[in-house]
Amino acid sequence: GGSAGTEKAWRLANPNPSQRFPQYPGYSAAGRVLAVGANVKFLKEGDRVAYGQGPLGAYADLRVMPPAMVVKLPKKIGFDDAAAAMLKGLTVQYLFRQTYRLQGGETILFHAAAGGVGLIACQWARALGVKLIGTVSSPEKAALAKKHGAWATIDYTKENFVERVKELTGGAKVPVVYDGVGKDTWEGSLDCLQPRGLMVSFGNASGAVTGVNLGILAAKGSLFVTRPTLGTHAVPRSRLEASAEELFDMMTSGKIKVEIDQRYKLEDAAQAHIDLASRRTTGSSVLVP
Repeated sequence: GGSAGTEKAWRLANPNPSQRFPQYPGYSAAGRVLAVGANVKFLKEGDRVAYGQGPLGAYADLRVMPPAMVVKLPKKIGFDDAAAAMLKGLTVQYLFRQTYRLQGGETILFHAAAGGVGLIACQWARALGVKLIGTVSSPEKAALAKKHGAWATIDYTKENFVERVKELTGGAKVPVVYDGVGKDTWEGSLDCLQPRGLMVSFGNASGAVTGVNLGILAAKGSLFVTRPTLGTHAVPRSRLEASAEELFDMMTSGKIKVEIDQRYKLEDAAQAHIDLASRRTTGSSVLVP
């Protein structure tokens, strides 16, 4: 919210209607279908469903969703687990199975390995036979990442992650870096890559990466860079369904267990964001209406 002046300034700076006040956060949720449109053939009233991408507005008791973004939920997966897993799990699916398709046997670097996405990534990497090196910010988070399948961890508050990656790989470095941190880890991540390696910058928790000099990519070994998003990896609908099916199979088989370490009432969403920004959370947080 905000004053009329604040809203006017925001509208001038953000002509895109999807970026205007009022904003209702949230990309991922699960629940039951209460009604469907006349042309919706693959869903019916009462179906258990989940979604993991926009439009924004998951912080709600009731909402209208585009049917193309909703998938049916297997009986073995509860609403809480689905809400916690859809956005994060589909993110790991496209990172590991589409953006850079891991085959098994690779050693990779994954930043923020004890977060919600990171803990799913640790488990998925273990299931694929991939050695995941994860960066973390404390000994407790290091233990958590290892428990979930990380091959090795680096506490970036005490260690130089570039030097540690070189040590852990015997100087070979890694073929791919998955980085959801952004600005703070950008240049260091490039230094962890093998020649012709791929830098996957999929988030910017520390701020956006700007002013990229393509010459640096040449100097550091003819590197590749991509800035992927879930939205472009979940279309057409058949691809979304296939991705969700792979995620659900990993969950029902027990290879991936979603860690819901924080639950908040929907009315306490502000506190959830405060805790997240203060790095007091691990795993996933769920808002319960």
